Amino acid sequence: MPLPADRTALDLLDTHLEALRDGRDLPLPQGPGRLEAAGGGELLRRTLEQLRSIPREPKDAFARRVGSLLEEFRSRRCPWNAAALRLLGDTYTFAATGPRRHEDWAEDVRAVLHRSVPDPRGWVRLDWDRTNTARHVVPAYPFDPPDASELRGRLYPLEAEAAVAALAVMAEEWQSEPAPVRCRLDRDAVVADARTLLDRYGPAARHWTNATAAASDPAPDFLASGLGGTESRSFLTSEYLNGLDLFADLGLIAVTDDEVGVFWSFGAS
Repeated sequence: MPLPADRTALDLLDTHLEALRDGRDLPLPQGPGRLEAAGGGELLRRTLEQLRSIPREPKDAFARRVGSLLEEFRSRRCPWNAAALRLLGDTYTFAATGPRRHEDWAEDVRAVLHRSVPDPRGWVRLDWDRTNTARHVVPAYPFDPPDASELRGRLYPLEAEAAVAALAVMAEEWQSEPAPVRCRLDRDAVVADARTLLDRYGPAARHWTNATAAASDPAPDFLASGLGGTESRSFLTSEYLNGLDLFADLGLIAVTDDEVGVFWSFGAS
């Protein structure tokens, strides 16, 4: 089924802005005028207008301003995007959703970790390492995904509320976190954003984590332990690349008949 014209236009603009932010000049197909004519409404028109007003020089300032524009564009596009950016936009995390194409959902998770499938709805993906040259050595960097059978063996089932808490603590830093989620004045808002993200997958979704606390209890209290107090079975590469040492991770996977959502937090120094 072809995508609606307005979504196609918004997807093209998202790709264009991301390329400009990353220092690549990826032209819009047939130019901005044709893109506006294809749909996308007021959001597309306003974003293009703002983009035209940003000076191209100096290049570093241009990239920063385009990055801010991209974040605003994505936040305005849908509430799910806005929640993802509020919750995880400032921490070293990976958040992506892919389609279910295999009977074994672990194969679909591997595809997401390898960045080989798009988000079925065109919503935001958070990936600090999308342009990292480390991926020339380890294509799935910072992951080292095992085969599907072993992947499932490193995961433990989670109850829905525990999954919300696991995602909420990904808003924390691994080292020297000054304000764990459990102590924050906006704790309820943080948890609400995590719930919004998981609501995408519906009440029938199954949840899995690599946190070892879930091995004996499908409802561990992630908020009480905090990110730094969470032990897990690692999915990270052991390669030491670009001077970055990866020392811990916490992952959460949501599985439905149509999608797999993958959320991962990394400790690095």
